[in-house]
Amino acid sequence: MEQMLLNDNDWSLIDGQLCRVKVFTPIATIQEGKILAPDKTIPYAFVTLECKKLLDTVQGIISHSLDFTNLWTAFYESSLEKDEEVLIIWSKRQYKKYAKIFSRAMPRLWVMVCAKESFELQTDKNFRPELGARARWNAIRPRADWKPDVMK
Repeated sequence: MEQMLLNDNDWSLIDGQLCRVKVFTPIATIQEGKILAPDKTIPYAFVTLECKKLLDTVQGIISHSLDFTNLWTAFYESSLEKDEEVLIIWSKRQYKKYAKIFSRAMPRLWVMVCAKESFELQTDKNFRPELGARARWNAIRPRADWKPDVMK
């Protein structure tokens, strides 16, 4: 059975780790800039993730409105191409000082749209060793990213 990331304690297993979003399953939608959710007691979405730290894929719930909006934007509004992938970093450790006091209510995801293979380039030092430093940076640099203002 696939592991589920339901709360901060579960998600903390991958705090600061780069993960690839394999599947984004929204329950809510965004229309005219507003989140339309069927019910306030259910998550906005589910994500299926691949993380090097975990042996298998993992499914997580998205329950913060900004995290959902950023994922929605990456998948539906940024013209995601076939040669691109969405990567995320979940973190509670990267908050700016003033935000740590309110961390329970803060967003947790840094969402990035990167070229395919960016995940492998960043998590496997032996992947495509022929790339020099500049070529590697150009290959992994996000085309677009959404990092919450409360993060460093």
